[in-house]
Amino acid sequence: MSTTDNREVPGSSPGTATKKIQHMTPGAQPASGRRCTGVSYADVFAAGLCNHACVSIDVVPYSEDWPKQFAAVANDLARALAEVPMVLIGHAGSTAVPGLAAKPILDIDVAVRPSDVQAALLALTACGYTHEGDFGMTDREALKAPDDQPRRHVYVCVEGSLHLRNHLAMRDVLRRRSDLRDRYGAVKFELSRVPGIDMDAYLAGKSVVLQEILEYSDLTEHERASIGGLNEWS
Repeated sequence: MSTTDNREVPGSSPGTATKKIQHMTPGAQPASGRRCTGVSYADVFAAGLCNHACVSIDVVPYSEDWPKQFAAVANDLARALAEVPMVLIGHAGSTAVPGLAAKPILDIDVAVRPSDVQAALLALTACGYTHEGDFGMTDREALKAPDDQPRRHVYVCVEGSLHLRNHLAMRDVLRRRSDLRDRYGAVKFELSRVPGIDMDAYLAGKSVVLQEILEYSDLTEHERASIGGLNEWS
């Protein structure tokens, strides 16, 4: 099991779970040596996954600004959630992996106990966030930010839930393994340049490489199979 370096956020009330902001994760040994593969333009077209209308999937090189942006947003979230017991505020997705190309949109997970989900949603909607529902992802509620400074997706997740663990496991593996990070980045760049590709096709085109990256995580075989095609990691 990999460990995570955490920074405590001021404002935890007595008797509640400690509020934390997740940062870098030390290295750990992979679970297998299987080579990770991606897809080609031809694979995507052959599967009929592209629309005739051109949709821009913006994948850009890693930016040193992303962790700074996360830190600022995390502090704002911690203040907004000062009365809600939190487990962590975690930077997930590709923008959380140094050196990895990504869509320039932060993914931020706010983990709470099941009994505190509604309180967290109420606190964030009071600060201008819009609750968009779970989009079919059990124990994960999506919120639209009130502004684009920075662009971000914020999720209120139940602690220990599979979707939260998947999000963080992908991040941790790619932080440890520069070879997988670079291969995954190359797949994303290739897919983003397919004419007419839409988001569904983009996600489908990454599914094989994502599943193979997860083989290096601490998720069980059953859990990886359960995630399967639902994996929407950025």
